[in-house]
This record gives sequence, structure tokens and C-alpha cells, in this order.
Amino acid sequence: MNTEPLMFATYLIGLREGLEATLVVSILVAFLVKSQRRDRLPQVWAGVGLAVVLSVIFGWLIEYTSTSLLSRSEDRELFEAITSVAAVVFVTWMIFWMRKAARTIAGELRGRLTEALAVGSLAVAGMAFLAVIREGLETALIFYSAAQGAAGDSGPLLALIGGIVTAVVLGVLLYASALRINLSKFFTWTGALLILVAAGILKYGVHDFQEAGVLPGLNDLAFDITGALDPTTWYAALLAGMFNVTPAPTVLETIAWIGYAVPVLLLFLRPTRRTPAPAAATASPAAPSAPEPAPAVAASPAESTSPDSTTTTTERGADTGAEAEAEAASAPQRA
Repeated sequence: MNTEPLMFATYLIGLREGLEATLVVSILVAFLVKSQRRDRLPQVWAGVGLAVVLSVIFGWLIEYTSTSLLSRSEDRELFEAITSVAAVVFVTWMIFWMRKAARTIAGELRGRLTEALAVGSLAVAGMAFLAVIREGLETALIFYSAAQGAAGDSGPLLALIGGIVTAVVLGVLLYASALRINLSKFFTWTGALLILVAAGILKYGVHDFQEAGVLPGLNDLAFDITGALDPTTWYAALLAGMFNVTPAPTVLETIAWIGYAVPVLLLFLRPTRRTPAPAAATASPAAPSAPEPAPAVAASPAESTSPDSTTTTTERGADTGAEAEAEAASAPQRA
């Protein structure tokens, strides 16, 4: 199997999940710098490091379970089907949860970190650990499910690592004010692509359920366009590697792919209307209406999360990553 398209899909997974985790860490670091609590930064990095190690162990455990603990092929197919469905649930939940909660996540993280600082160093490390471990476990599970078609090939794993490294570099450059990117468009496009990747993972899961005998119709093809979509061509390999679009899928596979991708994409790309802020309760009813003040423009990560910034700018920087992700989850873009 040509694994280059699959490598792009796993690179995208590493880049998206890695940048989310990096932005969360930048919120914590910016808050500690602003609060003059640099002495707690080692505990933050310890928590982050532990989360990374446990995520790697979790990924290895999934692979070990599939290749070594399950001897029957039917059991392996069933295990892979279950992990595929779980990965799709994680992807969908992550995208829509971020769409709803990203605008408050920075404040919540600062509040929890304030409480952790009052408790002690272990609480600070635990706070950083919990903030990163979710992204790490999601990445391990999604990667395993997406890379099922490349057993024994290290290319997808290297691509995943490359995506994570790229995300870390981008996060550091943003924090150091050395780079500006439109995070809103970035998260919108990567979110849409991840939905298509998840549709392909769900199709993998349905096929594995059919291979395990849990679902019927393994030999009932929805269509066969092998003559028009030659599996040996580069574009067929691209579609199969990234989105698991194949020329001869079964009926249930086709229903699963379309039934997931179409409605989820429509919901994700649907423009969201922002409710205008209510008028201040202390305003006098008889007073003439004054022009509303212009809304504050959120500072970019490059401007606000630098450790050399002023107190006010650094505080805004703690919100930057969450606000950018919130904008990414809601279209359309600002003019």
C-alpha cells in the first residue's frame, strides 16, 4: 500500500492535536509569568512530560494488545473496530466541545492554576498533566485507528511525530512573537479535514465489524468503480490513504461514511450567530443612548504571550489560544 497519503493524514492529526496542547501549555506558562511565579514552571513541564510519556505508553499498549495479546483474527478485527469507533467519538467530541467551550477555557485554566498554586507543587504538576493528557490519549487512539492500513510501516508514525514537532515549533514561535498565523482559518480547515479522516476511520470500523462477523454484508458491494478509479493511480491512493474512499466499498461502509461525513461537516461549517452583549444593568433608562464602545480586538499569540510583555498584555495572552480556537470553530471569518 502507498502510505504517503496516509502519512499526510497522520501528520495532520499530530499537527492539530499538538497545536491544541501547545496552546493550552502556553496559557499556563503565560499566567505563571504574569503572576511572577516562574518558580512553578518546572512543575508545569514535569506534568507535561508525564502526560507525554503516558500517552506514548497508551499508544504502545493498544498496538501490543492488537498484535500480541489477541491470537484469533476475529478478535483482532473486533478490537480494531471498537478502537475505530472510539476514535471517531473522540474526534467528534473534541471538535464540537472546542466550538462550544473554547472562549471560556483560558479563564477556567487560570482559575484552576490559581487553586493549584495555593495547594502546592504537586497540584501544579497535576494541573498541567490533566491539561495535556487528554490531547495525548486522543492522539494515540486516533493515530492507531487511522494507521491500520499500514501495519509494519514506520512512515505514518514518523509523520505523526513530525506533525507534533511542527506544532511545538509553531507554538514556541507564537509565544516568542516571532510568527503570526491565522489560527481561525487553520483550525477551521484542519477541523474539516479531520472530520473526513474520521469518516474514513468509521468506515474502517464497519469493515472490521464485518470481518469479525458482527455485522453482515461483507460481500455486498454498494458499487464497483474500479475501472474509473484505478487503485494503482496516485489520486486513488490519496483518497484511500487520507479518507478511506475506495472504489468498491460495501453497502454498510458507504452508509457509514456518508451518514457521518455529510451531517457532521454541515454542522461544523454552519455559521454561528453571536448573541449581542446585554446592556449594562446600571444604565439609566432616561439617559440618552450613547454609542457603544468598539469591541476589544483579541491580541494575537505573537503579541500577547511573550514573557517580556507588560502585565496587561501577558494576561490577554493567556486567553489568546482559546479565543483563536473558538474563532476556528465558528465560521464565517471576520472581514
